Amino acid sequence: MALTVMNIVLADDDADDRMLFEEAIEEIEIRTTLSLFQDGKQLMDYLLSPNVILPEIIFLDLNMPIKDGMQCLTEIRKNATLRHLCVAIYSTSSSEQDIEETFVNGANIYINKPNTYGALKKVIKKVLQLNWQYHTSALNRDNFLLRL
Repeated sequence: MALTVMNIVLADDDADDRMLFEEAIEEIEIRTTLSLFQDGKQLMDYLLSPNVILPEIIFLDLNMPIKDGMQCLTEIRKNATLRHLCVAIYSTSSSEQDIEETFVNGANIYINKPNTYGALKKVIKKVLQLNWQYHTSALNRDNFLLRL
């Protein structure tokens, strides 16, 4: 049986956060390819480019320059080709308003950026191991916010 490789995308304007995320993904025993973007415009240009291999999961920071995570989420959900993608909001914000707004706009899960490397690895692994078909069919406010 061929091992499948999970295609992951991270859009985050913080260079340190991108680097830590990349290191954590490499240490998790799940085969992945990771594409990194520093703003929402780069992400959307990539997703809408011809012949793109769409990711299984997009980790999306909310607060980014040029085009923020909420704008990307809205565009993804309005686009017939992208609508089915799993979007994990990945943000330092723990504001109820941000959580509610991303839930209403169709994000699959909301993750507060962990403040330790160990917690980061744990949260990424948990998200990658989710059974997304089950998770998204049973999506409700209680399982939307990922708590470790």
